[in-house]
Amino acid sequence: MEYSNGFPRKRDVSLQELSKRLAEFAQVRGWEQYHSPRNLLLALVGEVGELSEIFQWKGEVAKGLPNWSSDDKEHLEEELSDVLLYLVRLADVCGLDLGQAALTKILKNAKKYPVTTTDHTTTSNRN
Repeated sequence: MEYSNGFPRKRDVSLQELSKRLAEFAQVRGWEQYHSPRNLLLALVGEVGELSEIFQWKGEVAKGLPNWSSDDKEHLEEELSDVLLYLVRLADVCGLDLGQAALTKILKNAKKYPVTTTDHTTTSNRN
């Protein structure tokens, strides 16, 4: 099996696994005391800001980022990962099952916005 940074490459990772690893990471460093919902939310907002900076002056970006360098893509991966990790940690500290909540939200959105034959080209964000 191929490894990168001590982790197997190219496998599905569950939110539960991320949550467990984050909890262990915080626990062994004594950071749990700082991981209140408020603090995690503020850290998450900061990371979203850093993610936004990557796109700030690029204009529209093509899917798959064909014109981006590998360094730019790696930077994007890191910032997206920071956002995901803080979001998963926040959900865990709040005692929420983020995966189940996301599936429930998709079902709610499906009922709220049923498919119609003329509704396939809309570009608005309806979440």
